[in-house]
Amino acid sequence: MDKALAGIRILDMTHVQAGPTASQLLAWLGADVIKFEPPSGDITRGQLRDIPGADSLYFTMLNCNKRSITVNMKKPAGKEVFEALLQECDVIMENFGPGVLDRLGYNWEAIHAKNPRIVMASIKGFGSTGPYAEFKAYENVAQAMGGSMSTTGFNDGPPLVTGAQIGDSGTGLHLAIGILAALNARHRTGRGQFVEVAMMDAVMNLCRVKFRDHQRLTRGTLPEYSVSTAESVATPRSGNDSGGGQLGNAIRCKPGGPNDFIYVVVQEVVWEALARRIGGEAMVTDPRFSTLTERRKNQSQMWQILENFALDHTKQELMALLNELDVPCGPIMSTQDLAEDAHVHLREMYVPLDHPERGPWHNVGMPIKLSNNKVDITRSPLLGEHTDELLQEILQWSPETIERHRQNGAFDK
Repeated sequence: MDKALAGIRILDMTHVQAGPTASQLLAWLGADVIKFEPPSGDITRGQLRDIPGADSLYFTMLNCNKRSITVNMKKPAGKEVFEALLQECDVIMENFGPGVLDRLGYNWEAIHAKNPRIVMASIKGFGSTGPYAEFKAYENVAQAMGGSMSTTGFNDGPPLVTGAQIGDSGTGLHLAIGILAALNARHRTGRGQFVEVAMMDAVMNLCRVKFRDHQRLTRGTLPEYSVSTAESVATPRSGNDSGGGQLGNAIRCKPGGPNDFIYVVVQEVVWEALARRIGGEAMVTDPRFSTLTERRKNQSQMWQILENFALDHTKQELMALLNELDVPCGPIMSTQDLAEDAHVHLREMYVPLDHPERGPWHNVGMPIKLSNNKVDITRSPLLGEHTDELLQEILQWSPETIERHRQNGAFDK
């Protein structure tokens, strides 16, 4: 079956998480992604190893459907390989520290001059302009500076990072969108362009509703928050509040383990049926909860009543019960819950794979489903696994030419 991005070739110089998230997504969509690695390889191949000598899950879960070539960019023969591949690619991706490519002689202007049609996609912590441009950033730094940490957790506790990697993987998703937009523009104009996503910028975009609330504070309090916002000048941490027009919270269920909770959204349209099921007519007519305004004022008491009811049910039992009433809800799913969940497996979101070094493992599946372009997920490449194959296939180099470059240090340390 044809792939959505068939015919697009990407020279992927990215490493760790943010860039590989974007390039893996594009590879799943059918782009030919060449993972262009130094002889030492992407640093994550050896980070957090669970099997000695094998590529780590950190690497394998971010580099499926790619082909690997090792090139020593410090050697003239390596630069010759790089420049030859540059002529044959539609996109080049990088997420090096500030100034790294510039020092090698390959800034955007130089790359654009060598291939005017190429799209260059870059991830930086804070972008290439502004007072923070030269600073380094990592996942939690981006969350700290993009507004996420200050608005996550409970107001009487410290700011918290999210379990979701919104700084790295969130930035990678933004970059993939930018690359596709630039390729579409090139289809019209014939010209490539520079695409940049800063991690801090991406986190700010993902915190959009918190900036909504920041501006609302200039006109009054935020009644949907369970904490007082009367004295707030910045959006506070809101715990498990829904953050929207409807009240929501996480309710403890039996048997009371760390993930025995269900998240419940109390929509106004379902309140009467929910109240009747939990507390009978007395709760339906209780003046503390009879209107949304009163429920907001008395939400702590409302949640306690709901929790008292929930403690007689498991989170799965309560999900079934509440869905019969059309109450939006969802159990707090642990990684173990998700790894064993029938819905997850039906949706191909936890995919079994095999690897020549580490054996069987699972990757998170492709979240974007296309009706006409099936995504087949294949394992990540071994370091330099496709070096000769790529040079013969793409550059039409003979074995003798490849060997000559090898002797000149193009592929090794």
